[in-house]
Amino acid sequence: MADAAPAPDRAAAGPTPRASGMLKMSQLAERSGVSAGTIKHYLREGLLGDQADVVRTSRNMAYYPPDFVDRIRLIKRLQEERFMPLRVIRDALRDDPERLEALIELEDRIIERATAQGEQTRTSRAEVDERYGVPANVLERMEEIGVLTPTARGYDADDVAIVEAISRFRAGGFEEAIGFTVYDTIRYREALQPLVEEEVGVLLHRLANRVDPDRAVEIVASGAEPLRELIGALHSKLLLAELRRQRDERREQR
Repeated sequence: MADAAPAPDRAAAGPTPRASGMLKMSQLAERSGVSAGTIKHYLREGLLGDQADVVRTSRNMAYYPPDFVDRIRLIKRLQEERFMPLRVIRDALRDDPERLEALIELEDRIIERATAQGEQTRTSRAEVDERYGVPANVLERMEEIGVLTPTARGYDADDVAIVEAISRFRAGGFEEAIGFTVYDTIRYREALQPLVEEEVGVLLHRLANRVDPDRAVEIVASGAEPLRELIGALHSKLLLAELRRQRDERREQR
């Protein structure tokens, strides 16, 4: 009679899920701050990576890798702070999750720095009125259309630069009596929006995970003024070129 097969040695088969640091669903929910129901939804949507990493010990019991905690927190953050749909998050995580985290960190650093600087350099409404003399109703209309975004503490540096530009336009003859209004600024904002969206994508793509976040923030900040000058110079060249083109076109039609 053949000898009975020896009982399986659990130690020889490798550490148990608990011993290897794997987490039960309840632990995963507690550490990530996200409900078990939401985590299960993420699992169904394929947001938590390779399901081979999940160890199922029975039909109703499974253990999950501890690195799921950071992944779940990231997904929730992208939903709540970036308003990204789950399908977009899934694709981004699938492509390069580490790069996605670096992008978010860089975005936050840039925004935090800009916000801090903006708060430190705000100028009161009274001072702006005294310095530039732009009528209150003009400033109010610019706030209504979102060109100016002051707070109770006044205008930030960009707002002040816009008010100064409007003041200089008006002094140079760009007046409402001949058709120039603050609503003309909307045209520039709408033209710049797609350019800015592309610029942000390029900046984040080139800097995230390649340059230290603090250094990346410095690079972005140092490029602000040269970028203004570049856009201004290109605008001047394009304006003159378009005037010449239209003049030549009219001459050809004679």
